[in-house]
Amino acid sequence: VQLQASGGGLVQAGGSLRHSCVASGRIASTYGMGWFRQAPGKEREFVSAISWGGGNTDYADSAKGRFTISRDNAKNTVYLQMNSLKPEDTAVYYCAVARFRPASIGGYDYWGQGTQVTVSS
Repeated sequence: VQLQASGGGLVQAGGSLRHSCVASGRIASTYGMGWFRQAPGKEREFVSAISWGGGNTDYADSAKGRFTISRDNAKNTVYLQMNSLKPEDTAVYYCAVARFRPASIGGYDYWGQGTQVTVSS
């Protein structure tokens, strides 16, 4: 499985960005995709996730009400729409695919390259 992420950038507080992550390879045998982020000096943290099958979604508390995850199974693509961005959302964002239903970040098996999101105040 290979992942190609895009969509980072610089935005002012209150603005929006949309991430995309295209998966290729043996996607049919995997569970779903998640988004994570890592700010300087901090550990990588969960942001949101979605399953390929039922479209079950999950969000970190920091993302609820502002971020929306969605999928296009025909394109093997997952999107993360980020609205009402705050300076504390500044981080490198990563997409990842889990072969099985993940219980934690350790349950994700394949990772895309990170994309920088910078939110200015």
